[in-house]
Parts: sequence; structure tokens; C-alpha cells
Amino acid sequence: MFKSTKWVVAAMASITLWNCGTSTDSSTSEQTTASSTSSLVKAPAFNGDSAYKYIDNQVKFGPRVPNSSAHVKCGDYLVAELKRLGCTVTEQKFTATHYDGSKLNARNIIGSINPQATKRILLASHWDSRPVADEDPTNKKGAIDGANDGASGVGVLIELARVIQQAAQKPSVGVDIMFFDVEDGGNAAVAKDKFTGFCLGSQYWAANKHVPNYTAYYGVLLDMVGAKGATFPKEAFSNQYAGEITRTIWNIAGQLGYSSYFIQEDGAAITDDHLPVNETAKIPMVDIIHLQMNNPTKTFFDAWHTHTDDMRNIDPTTLKAVGQTLVQVLYQEQ
Repeated sequence: MFKSTKWVVAAMASITLWNCGTSTDSSTSEQTTASSTSSLVKAPAFNGDSAYKYIDNQVKFGPRVPNSSAHVKCGDYLVAELKRLGCTVTEQKFTATHYDGSKLNARNIIGSINPQATKRILLASHWDSRPVADEDPTNKKGAIDGANDGASGVGVLIELARVIQQAAQKPSVGVDIMFFDVEDGGNAAVAKDKFTGFCLGSQYWAANKHVPNYTAYYGVLLDMVGAKGATFPKEAFSNQYAGEITRTIWNIAGQLGYSSYFIQEDGAAITDDHLPVNETAKIPMVDIIHLQMNNPTKTFFDAWHTHTDDMRNIDPTTLKAVGQTLVQVLYQEQ
């Protein structure tokens, strides 16, 4: 993610102008939104402890930095696990160019459930981890574990695949689980555009989809969704590009009793993997991302981009709130 304060302020300003100057395409919003939340259908239970284990399994490989052995081994594990759970798996291997000009061996990993379904929902997270602890107060050298920033979203989505595949009643829609690579290696200090080395995997996929002419009704991105007491306000680009879907998800979360996580407030604009999906792939995508409210010095969770972003910060209760909400969203679809 490009998380420069300067960019957030500029993005928020542009969104304010967008809201004042134009109106949303109501026909698109109505077409892509999930079903009414006035009554919730029966959905299987999401297991937060199981999601926690999937996160721990990733972290045990070490930092998943591109061109490292840990990155290769973890990628192989994710592919094998999705296949074991019955997903149709596609590996999109490519060479990414880092902001410093170096070449990175990368792969986006896609696991498809019910691949024959024409109505599809895209669920995503990045699986690489930050190569430098630039926000650590005492030791800025070395890569981080990335338990929350990266692994948490992946763990939730693997558990979601397990829940769906083992359920007696499956959702009628097709689901594509996307693990984007090379998201977290950028450098905002040398910003030349809004990405500055971040979101390379999602940019590549949006311009080179794994299936020709692939589309989805909407997408949901998970980023930093495992910390204790996490708060997920409505991220500003999500409101801009997928406002109706955002409202539907937050309303479902509230009906499930998770309003303390999915708070009914507007958050900052974050350049994240959902932006290429929205702007290049033209698929409305929501970003469920941990943002601190009313804190002028901290935008994200306290251990962000530090060596303390490890398993000590991961809470199965938070994982349950996010995962159960997503499961319910899928089962509301017809």
C-alpha cells in the first residue's frame, strides 16, 4: 500500500470533488450490490482459530519477500492448500520491476470455487510481506513477519474456502480467491506516481487477467484484518467506486453483531490493491482495511511495518468477525 499522508490528503480532496461534481452510476450499483440485508439466510460458521493457524503457517516460513526461498516455499504452500480444499488453481507468474529497477520473481495465485458459475465474486489479499521495517522505532533493518499486514487476509480467505467447500449448502455464485504478490515493497519517499512500487501484483493482474475477459460482479480486498480490537471504517476509494457494496457489507456485519469492528464511519483513501481492480479492471472492489480513527500520528495498526507485526498481534475474534461477515455476504447472493 502507498500510505503517504500527502497522498491520502490529496486523494480525499479529489473524492470530495468527485462527490460534489458527479453522481454515482445507480444502475451499476444496483446490479453489483449483494442481496438485501433485511433478513439473513443461513450460512455456515467461520472458524477464527482455524484462520489463525493458516496465518501462523505462513509466518513460520519467514518473511515472504520476493526472490527469497521463504517466498517460494510459502507460495507453494498456498497453491497446495487451495488445491487440497478443492479449488481450481491458477498461478500467474511474472517478472515485476521494483521501483529501484531490480527484477522480482512474482506470482499471483488464484483459487476458483464453482468455476462454471457466470456470476462471480472476487476476494483478494496480498501474500508477500514488507522487505524492510521502516516504521520500527528501534530497528529499521531487515524484513518483517507481516502476520497482520499480508498473512491475516490470506488466512481468512483460506479458511473461507475450507468453510464453503465443506458446507452441505454452497453459495450459488462462483468465488475467485486472489492472492496478489509484490504489494508491499514500495517506497513512498521516492514517489513518482500514486503506486511508487506498491501494488505490483494487482496492477499486473488488472492489465493481464488470468482468464480472458474475466469479470466479477464485485470484489472485496482484505488488508490487515487480524489485530485485536481492529476498526474497519469505510475506506474512501471503496465509497467512491463501490459505495453500495460497501454499505451492504457493513450493514451485514452490523446484523451479525460486528459493528464494533465494521464501524459506520468514513475512513481515509488508501492506495491499495483494490485501486487497479477498480480503475483498470473496472470491477468495483471494496477494501476492508484496519484504519485508526481520530489518531493524527497513526493511520494503521500500531505494529504496522515494524518487527512486532507478528503472531502476538493476531486475534481469532477479529478473524471471526471478518470471515463470518464475508461468508454471510456470499450466501446472501442469489
